[in-house]
Amino acid sequence: MSFLAAQSVTWVKVQKPTFDLVGVVLTSLGLAGVCAAIALACGIALGVGFILRRRRVPPRSWADEGLHLLEARRL
Repeated sequence: MSFLAAQSVTWVKVQKPTFDLVGVVLTSLGLAGVCAAIALACGIALGVGFILRRRRVPPRSWADEGLHLLEARRL
Protein backbone atom coordinates (compact mmCIF):
# COMPACT_ATOMS: atom_id res chain seq x y z
CA MET A 1 0.00 0.00 0.00
CA SER A 2 2.91 2.35 0.63
CA PHE A 3 3.98 1.89 -2.99
CA LEU A 4 0.67 3.31 -4.24
CA ALA A 5 0.91 6.26 -1.89
CA ALA A 6 4.42 7.11 -3.13
CA GLN A 7 3.28 7.54 -6.73
CA SER A 8 2.36 11.03 -7.77
CA VAL A 9 0.55 12.37 -10.78
CA THR A 10 1.99 15.33 -12.62
CA TRP A 11 -0.40 17.37 -14.73
CA VAL A 12 0.95 19.20 -17.73
CA LYS A 13 -1.13 21.97 -19.20
CA VAL A 14 -1.42 21.67 -23.01
CA GLN A 15 -3.43 23.63 -25.51
CA LYS A 16 -6.65 22.16 -26.78
CA PRO A 17 -6.06 20.63 -30.23
CA THR A 18 -7.82 22.36 -33.08
CA PHE A 19 -8.62 21.13 -36.57
CA ASP A 20 -7.11 23.37 -39.25
CA LEU A 21 -9.54 22.92 -42.14
CA VAL A 22 -7.99 25.69 -44.24
CA GLY A 23 -4.55 24.14 -43.85
CA VAL A 24 -5.84 20.71 -44.85
CA VAL A 25 -7.60 22.10 -47.94
CA LEU A 26 -4.61 24.19 -49.04
CA THR A 27 -2.21 21.29 -48.52
CA SER A 28 -4.38 18.91 -50.54
CA LEU A 29 -4.79 21.48 -53.33
CA GLY A 30 -1.04 21.97 -53.41
CA LEU A 31 -0.46 18.22 -53.56
CA ALA A 32 -3.04 17.88 -56.36
CA GLY A 33 -1.29 20.68 -58.25
CA VAL A 34 2.07 18.95 -57.95
CA CYS A 35 0.53 15.68 -59.20
CA ALA A 36 -1.09 17.50 -62.13
CA ALA A 37 2.19 19.20 -63.05
CA ILE A 38 4.06 15.88 -62.97
CA ALA A 39 1.37 14.22 -65.10
CA LEU A 40 1.49 17.11 -67.60
CA ALA A 41 5.28 16.91 -67.84
CA CYS A 42 5.17 13.13 -68.36
CA GLY A 43 2.46 13.49 -71.01
CA ILE A 44 4.41 16.13 -72.90
CA ALA A 45 7.60 14.04 -72.74
CA LEU A 46 5.82 10.91 -73.96
CA GLY A 47 4.00 12.80 -76.71
CA VAL A 48 7.19 14.40 -78.01
CA GLY A 49 8.95 11.03 -77.83
CA PHE A 50 6.21 9.30 -79.82
CA ILE A 51 6.16 12.07 -82.43
CA LEU A 52 9.94 12.02 -82.87
CA ARG A 53 10.04 8.23 -83.04
CA ARG A 54 7.30 8.19 -85.66
CA ARG A 55 9.13 10.79 -87.78
CA ARG A 56 12.38 8.77 -87.73
CA VAL A 57 10.75 5.64 -89.14
CA PRO A 58 10.67 5.76 -92.95
CA PRO A 59 7.13 5.88 -94.30
CA ARG A 60 5.79 2.53 -95.42
CA SER A 61 4.14 2.18 -98.77
CA TRP A 62 0.85 0.32 -98.80
CA ALA A 63 1.56 -0.71 -102.38
CA ASP A 64 4.79 -2.48 -101.36
CA GLU A 65 3.05 -4.40 -98.61
CA GLY A 66 0.18 -5.32 -100.89
CA LEU A 67 2.61 -6.59 -103.51
CA HIS A 68 4.43 -8.64 -100.88
CA LEU A 69 1.16 -10.25 -99.79
CA LEU A 70 0.20 -10.93 -103.39
CA GLU A 71 3.53 -12.68 -104.05
CA ALA A 72 3.20 -14.76 -100.88
CA ARG A 73 -0.27 -15.85 -101.98
CA ARG A 74 1.01 -17.14 -105.33
CA LEU A 75 3.35 -19.62 -103.63
